[in-house]
Amino acid sequence: FVRNGPDRCYYCKKMMSETLTRIARDQGITHVAHGANLDDLGDFRPGLRAAEESGLTAPLIHAGLNKAEIRSLSRQMGLSTWNRPSMACLASRIPYGTPISRENLKMVEDAEQFLFDKGFDQVRVRHHGSLARIETNREQIDALLSGNVRKAVVKKFREIGFNHISLDMEGYKPGKMNRDLE
Repeated sequence: FVRNGPDRCYYCKKMMSETLTRIARDQGITHVAHGANLDDLGDFRPGLRAAEESGLTAPLIHAGLNKAEIRSLSRQMGLSTWNRPSMACLASRIPYGTPISRENLKMVEDAEQFLFDKGFDQVRVRHHGSLARIETNREQIDALLSGNVRKAVVKKFREIGFNHISLDMEGYKPGKMNRDLE
């Protein structure tokens, strides 16, 4: 996992799945489910294979639900999390082949939390060594570039440890780091 190859999610999910399955079995629980949905099938997701190999079920996939439908149903049921932004593992912010460390994960976590605190609801801070590449929804790019916000981001990101701060002009798109695998 620390080596950060394209299969990192497989090993992480495999370890978690086997641990959860063992705990469930010890508690007399026969089924363990995970939250993958139809949208997850359209991207490179090695963790899905690990979950399947470990015997986890994917009820949202079996029900034929995508993320938008899950949000709609959650809202109808009055769940407070219905519009929560999707959050992938922080390791997904580190380019494949770059070793994962607590330090670089903490830098990403702190940078993203700063942006969330500033009101940005969907962000990814990609860690490219001393460079932070910010992705946000296209609708929020202008707000990120506004004078005071931009200055605050630069100041905070430098305090966190990034020497260079860039904005991905394409905006946020799930699985964007997987382009390097193509």
